Amino acid sequence: MLEVDLDEDDACDILSTLEQSHSAGRKLSQQTGEWMYVFKPNVGGTSIYAKLILRTECILVSFHEDEDDVY
Repeated sequence: MLEVDLDEDDACDILSTLEQSHSAGRKLSQQTGEWMYVFKPNVGGTSIYAKLILRTECILVSFHEDEDDVY
């Protein structure tokens, strides 16, 4: 669990401030076979990773505490 509490506004703020330097590339999801775009920003002093999956009518977003490349 993240030590930083995130609500919907926090998630939108994080996503809107992502930079190319935060990119950790993309990985193929073992569960769905979809490409996940992975970012590793620092939020409130905690290193997290954000996974984004782009679908036709939605974007799936998942935030996790950075655990050394665990996707």
